[in-house]
Amino acid sequence: MSTTKKSILASIETKLSLVSNKNFLDELGRVSNYMIACLRSKKKILIAGNGGSAADAQHFAAELAGQFIHKRKGLPVLALTTNASITTAIGNDFGYEYVFSRQVEGLGHQGDIFVGISTSGNSLNLVHAMNVAKENGLITVGLLGRDGGQMGNLCDLKLVVPSQSTQHIQEAHIMIIHELCAIIDNAFKNHV
Repeated sequence: MSTTKKSILASIETKLSLVSNKNFLDELGRVSNYMIACLRSKKKILIAGNGGSAADAQHFAAELAGQFIHKRKGLPVLALTTNASITTAIGNDFGYEYVFSRQVEGLGHQGDIFVGISTSGNSLNLVHAMNVAKENGLITVGLLGRDGGQMGNLCDLKLVVPSQSTQHIQEAHIMIIHELCAIIDNAFKNHV
């Protein structure tokens, strides 16, 4: 069997393992319910990640602030990865490990949701952001991989892809993000 075929089959198997896991599906339902309740309460969702997960954070925010499937009002969702001036200033003045926590401190309020996306669950800047979010009364959600890492212990809700392959974790994270977007989009489809 070719390397390409093995890789594609491993990606499919990773996703199938999630679909057949009742606990994972129940947690996905809880995450979507919390996000819908947050947005209906005029609160906001803040999302962050590094590297490919930063792109996933921006993708997630774009689908909800804009539209996914249905025409509807924009939702208050921000990716904390998009402002180069903020991230470079904080990185320079305080250290890269604080680029997200400083933003959560400034933008987050009780009842908001902070979503940290990490394939390892051990990104120090996301660990700091989770701690600040918890201190300020935000609900913490993790899209994680492997065993959830340090972030797994800081999350009120977590969706963990139990794979050791970064690429397959990221592929599953996109699937999860799209499913959350579809559920949230459906809940707000008549709000135009």
